[in-house]
Amino acid sequence: MAFFRVTLAYDGAGFVGWQRQASGDSLQGLLELALSELDQRPVPVVGAGRTDAGVHALGQVASFSLHRIIDGPKLVRALNARLPPAIRILDAAEVPAGFHARFLARTKTYRYRLWNTGVLNPFERAYAWHVPAPGLDVVAMAAAASLVEGRHDFASFQSVGTSVRSTERVVFSSRIVTASDAGATATGDASGRAALITYQVRGDGFLHHMVRTIVGTLVEIGRGKCGPAWMSEVIAARDRAAAGPTAPPQGLFLVGVEYDAQL
Repeated sequence: MAFFRVTLAYDGAGFVGWQRQASGDSLQGLLELALSELDQRPVPVVGAGRTDAGVHALGQVASFSLHRIIDGPKLVRALNARLPPAIRILDAAEVPAGFHARFLARTKTYRYRLWNTGVLNPFERAYAWHVPAPGLDVVAMAAAASLVEGRHDFASFQSVGTSVRSTERVVFSSRIVTASDAGATATGDASGRAALITYQVRGDGFLHHMVRTIVGTLVEIGRGKCGPAWMSEVIAARDRAAAGPTAPPQGLFLVGVEYDAQL
């Protein structure tokens, strides 16, 4: 038996999310179906992150074992031939028997895309949250985003009813960039102001809806409803009711997952 780790990208539109559900197509379910066809037996798959319906991935990681003898490049080709075009295996490699895509992950990076003009570019409708003009205060948002960094209890940003052992997490970086900052040309109005605002966050782990609720809180600050210091107040409250709304799923991307070098 061989143990594998694969990196995959997917367009989350039209799927019920990563995790298998009673009905609808899930990313986990489709990958398991492709692997079962390949290995002629049920093949359970573990994902590094359980992305919700409509959420995308540029670098999701999954682990599983196979009885079939196959190398990484052939496994990539075999799986992509069996998966729908919205899901692509980018890389596959053998790993030690104890490798677990979720429990051994050291950091995860997420990106959230906001489109901030009066009219949404139609090609962005499945990949960004449309926050209509007037323009968000990106300076205030950036100041608030920096307050997320560090070790905190992020209970205020967890979806109601979620049960976890601890709501404390470490965020290594939390920042706002505009399209112009990134050298892009995503302008959407006559002023030439950048339409695309991106939030990127890297941490040792994230609670359910944590990134999307941070974004919803940042947007409230960008609209001028509260100052940047409100972010610290929300964190200290440890109460979901204290934070802003949960941003919609389509703007969120799992960018990548990092592991110890020997894995």
